[in-house]
Amino acid sequence: MQKKEMSFLGHVGELRGHLIRSLIAVIIGAIIVWNFLPWIMDNIFFGPTRSDFITFKLINEYSLKWTGATAIELPDEFPIRVQKLYQQFNVAFMISFFGGMVLALPYIVWEIWRFIAPGLHPNERKNSAAFINAVWIFFMMGALVGYFLILPFAINFAVLFKISDIIQPLYDLSDYSALFFQIVLGMGIVFLFPLIIYFLTSIGIVTPTFLKTYRRHAIVVIMVLAAIITPADIVSMMIAAVPLLLLYEFSILLSKRTYKIVQKRALEELQKSR
Repeated sequence: MQKKEMSFLGHVGELRGHLIRSLIAVIIGAIIVWNFLPWIMDNIFFGPTRSDFITFKLINEYSLKWTGATAIELPDEFPIRVQKLYQQFNVAFMISFFGGMVLALPYIVWEIWRFIAPGLHPNERKNSAAFINAVWIFFMMGALVGYFLILPFAINFAVLFKISDIIQPLYDLSDYSALFFQIVLGMGIVFLFPLIIYFLTSIGIVTPTFLKTYRRHAIVVIMVLAAIITPADIVSMMIAAVPLLLLYEFSILLSKRTYKIVQKRALEELQKSR
């Protein structure tokens, strides 16, 4: 009993070390982001609110080539207001914190993997480097899709939608921040779905047949997720749904490949035991 207790406490101490080092990495990343905060706010955070944003520039470039007119023209100004005394500080802190997490994400994933790797099958440990890279790469892919593809169209719809010329726009900083993180972080998290499917297939919970059988149900769930991640407009929701549907189909292919490997490994172990 004493040995098991010490073993458990040893694991707790080891986990604490990994978490502390990960937190230090986040703090360092947050400090870096804080030092460049004015530039980040002007060029990245509020970038999708301007007509010269790269997404709008590409759309207008092709629109001019094909139709002779620009497709998107945002107002020159995007008026932002603050209503609370610490509102700017809270938003700055939130941007720095999440920016620090993004910068430290590869290191955080590496620390987590160092903790769980000793308990894995030798064949699974061989794929550890690929899995580590896949976690933050898929997250960044989703965040970039949200930032460059979904967020600009959501802002475009909100800015250009008018029910009366009498109404003058004056946007709230916290409201815009919530929209920014809702779309960018939401897409980043959702893009981890193939890795979850890989893990569940590896331990025998999910099979390719299961994913194919419930494809129609998955489409409904994807549409609900797209509606949650994006604002109320149907255009942003459909733009978000397309990559999620492709992601689901990719997950089926990944599950099929993983399932074959698991079945082959189980057969080899069965033959060895005879």
